[in-house]
Amino acid sequence: MGGEGSMMAANQSLKNNRSLTSKRKEKGALSGSYANIELKEFPKATQEQLDTIKAQTLTDNKKALIQTIVFFIIASLGLLIAVHYLF
Repeated sequence: MGGEGSMMAANQSLKNNRSLTSKRKEKGALSGSYANIELKEFPKATQEQLDTIKAQTLTDNKKALIQTIVFFIIASLGLLIAVHYLF
């Protein structure tokens, strides 16, 4: 029956992976609980800071949109000129 070699290789690979798990350095990385973890306290942002961040984000997005539109127009014009001269 076909496929026996690939099944044996898959079983061997699983066996090798199982044997490698005992040699890992970070054995306790996935075990344990979050009971003794202290959460960090971050300062709250003021309304002025939020407004400046919002304004900066809006201007950055507007610049990116303008750059995208200009690039698309230039690429379209270049394509139209190339098609015009080719045909």
